Amino acid sequence: QVQLLESGGGSVQSGGSLRLSCAASGYGASTTFSGYCMGWFRQAPGKERERVSVIDPDGSTVYADSVKGRFTISKGNAQRTLYLQMNSLKPEDTAMYYCAARPRHWYYGCQGEYNIWGQGTQVTVAS
Repeated sequence: QVQLLESGGGSVQSGGSLRLSCAASGYGASTTFSGYCMGWFRQAPGKERERVSVIDPDGSTVYADSVKGRFTISKGNAQRTLYLQMNSLKPEDTAMYYCAARPRHWYYGCQGEYNIWGQGTQVTVAS
């Protein structure tokens, strides 16, 4: 059973930066990390969960319009760790951030529901 563990959240001032990490562990972790779609999602109080960024096994990336140019998703393969570098943070970025994974669909790629989730890490941006 693959487990995902996020870290790196915290409280920062508007304009600051944070780097989130997501470590994959457990049976099948290497296969999951290298061959699955992996992404970052967030959910603010009273709001629906939002997809922030996804990285395809082929390395291509997708970002929500709200974070384009400010956030960067990447993978550290040797460490089986997924990262999210967040720069120029805004108060509206405040949310619980989750790491997630799913098998790549032969047709839909990395779209759709994700079935492996971490516990989340809180990001708070003060104005």
